[in-house]
Amino acid sequence: MWKPPERIRHALPPDAPPTAEETARARLFSPLRLASGLELAERSWVPAMVPWRATEEGFVTREVLDWYGRFADGQPGALVVEATGIRDVPSGPLLRAGHDRFIPGLAELARTVRERSAGRTRVFLQLIDFLRIRRRPPRDRFLREFLPITGEHRRALSEALGEPRLRGAEEAEVRGALVALDDERLAAVLTPRELEALRHGERDRVTDVALPHIRDLPRALPGLFAAAAARAREAGFDGVELHYAHAYTMASFLSALNTRADGYGGARERRARLPLEVYAAVRDAVSSRFTVGCRFLCDDVIEGGNRVDDAAFFAIAFAAAGMDFLSLSTGGKFEDAKQPRVGEAAYPYTGPSGYECMPTALSDATGPFGRQVPKQAEVRRAVRAAGLATPIVVVGGICTFAQAEGILARDEADLIGAARQTLADPDWFLKLRLGRGGEVRRCIYSNYCEALDQRHRPVTCQLWDREGLDEPGVATTDGGKRRLVAPPWTRDRTADDRPGPKPNAGEERPRR
Repeated sequence: MWKPPERIRHALPPDAPPTAEETARARLFSPLRLASGLELAERSWVPAMVPWRATEEGFVTREVLDWYGRFADGQPGALVVEATGIRDVPSGPLLRAGHDRFIPGLAELARTVRERSAGRTRVFLQLIDFLRIRRRPPRDRFLREFLPITGEHRRALSEALGEPRLRGAEEAEVRGALVALDDERLAAVLTPRELEALRHGERDRVTDVALPHIRDLPRALPGLFAAAAARAREAGFDGVELHYAHAYTMASFLSALNTRADGYGGARERRARLPLEVYAAVRDAVSSRFTVGCRFLCDDVIEGGNRVDDAAFFAIAFAAAGMDFLSLSTGGKFEDAKQPRVGEAAYPYTGPSGYECMPTALSDATGPFGRQVPKQAEVRRAVRAAGLATPIVVVGGICTFAQAEGILARDEADLIGAARQTLADPDWFLKLRLGRGGEVRRCIYSNYCEALDQRHRPVTCQLWDREGLDEPGVATTDGGKRRLVAPPWTRDRTADDRPGPKPNAGEERPRR
């Protein structure tokens, strides 16, 4: 991952764990009712993380159930299940919802979260579409096999080498001449897109309207998202989160780089058109009583991309359309991604925009903790100024009670998301709520987890994945070198630990 030039090592924010009495009156642990009628027991939110635990066909596995069950043990207000593909196409070990055959596994997943959280945690399925991306090819193979040879290549090659006869040369000779060029002259012969395909791997863009499957995205996607959302409802999820963020299809339609001339690109209103049509189709498929929100970017962090004012415009449009929540992220784009190794695909979190999405403790003067909250708060203020009350989820380096409570007290957000801190300690919200915050395992923001994700390996946390490997029943990976879920919080828990109604007043005791 890209690192800022300053490279300042930041200590974790000071932590003063609250007492149970303090948490009993805290905003963080107060309920929130969404417009759909769904009530969250508290304002803690676990954003979607991709754990790489599904089958290659996209089915739920025991490892998937254990992963989400472990987060449910901590009883957050809401838990968002990983980016789940809406198409019935191969996509590696990522969950899918593109066919009815996936419903039974998804239903088991929803039941697992409900049971492990004693019914306290609401569970949403994040729905995503993504375009084709190829691995970076070997130079010679790209030039000899993959590159379509055109008359323009013959002309440019002839001029570069000063050999007029190459204008009429056979394809094999042209390819051989291209292979023999040094990198500088080759860059002058290839188009920018061809050079990118060579150096980074070929990828589709929403602006490639000459390709029928790209041209027809506005006709195809509303129905695909709607069908996937209906399956999520049938499986027992409390709602869906439409993935409009980062480097993927819907974010690319929202992007200021979207120059489509068919009514779905250019001005903000046209760039928002397809995301709004997708939402409308989803809403029609699931009704107003099923929660539907979206995740999108408060800042693209790339040259020519969206900024906070664009995000505020989209937020108002989404809120006015009736979305039940808006979850804000940052960056994570292909446009500034690091060049991948040969044989690997570009990863959209390796450039400056990816750093802004997941900053580490080695940062610039601003540091990683709550880094994006000012931008996210600006988006929320715009929504409120428009007279809309849609709840806003903020994320990014939030890891203490004081941070979370301060953000809520200043009306910078309505819900507090924390991915890496929750991965480090799935019980941390629960520990805070019970006045046991001194027992929280604190994330060190090294991005060990992100590095595993980048290599498409099962994601774990370095703070616990080597602990208790020889314990009975511990599921492991890498030949037994890493455990797949965090160890249980081993302590006696009684009804008296928790503020509020006791089990004999109708509240079930949480399972461990």
